[in-house]
Amino acid sequence: MKVLIIEDEELAVKKLQKTLACVDSTAEVVGVADSIRSSVNWLETNPSPDIILMDIELADGQSFEIFEKVEVKSTVIFTTSYDEFALKAFKVNSVDYLLKPIQKEDLEAALEKFKKMKNMYGGTNGTPALNVDSLVKELQLKLQPKEFRKRFLVKHAQKLVSIEVDEICYFYSDGRLNFFKTNDNKKYVVDYTMDELEEMLNPEIYFRISRSFYVSIASVDQIHDYFGNRLILSLKPAVDKEALVSREKVTDFKKWMGK
Repeated sequence: MKVLIIEDEELAVKKLQKTLACVDSTAEVVGVADSIRSSVNWLETNPSPDIILMDIELADGQSFEIFEKVEVKSTVIFTTSYDEFALKAFKVNSVDYLLKPIQKEDLEAALEKFKKMKNMYGGTNGTPALNVDSLVKELQLKLQPKEFRKRFLVKHAQKLVSIEVDEICYFYSDGRLNFFKTNDNKKYVVDYTMDELEEMLNPEIYFRISRSFYVSIASVDQIHDYFGNRLILSLKPAVDKEALVSREKVTDFKKWMGK
């Protein structure tokens, strides 16, 4: 099994080589490239390897650019520091990913997956056809920093006012209307559903504790146990309804508060 490593960190290359030798004695590293330019040059001047271990972030850009400059016929296993949840959707038949720091067991599982595919599909690289263009576009879109809402335009006293998001302590619903309350204890009606707000708010700052409540991390004053394995929050400024963390949200809420 011939392997090309595309990685710009020397220590990461050495670790990959060492781990490869441990998990598969047949694995032969036939080349190492540390940039988009050197990767394209290697792929243009050498036979296609069986597998490419490809870091997403290289010194001269994202490795997706490689696919735009040269035809990649090999199985690609991305190595990345990106969050696991951002990449889960891309464990497709012919592409896998490994999160850094790369663990021996994960690399072993990825190579085993490749071998099973090779037996199943045969051919030079042992993989079904991959729509690389489509995959790369999806990955680029998924991994781009998401733009979150910066302000809301709301009605107040017969006029429209713009409220910066960082002034908002929490959002909640009374069953008919949705509201938010600001640092200065003012309450406004917001013309979006809670589900729509979920797409607009930065999850590092706001957490949906129930179907009808979003809180900012700065608004949480006290946390208390509540019956039914739930939590009840004391918020600032005070809110005119109970701020309950639903049972299914408790674990994630604790992780969010502890980041």
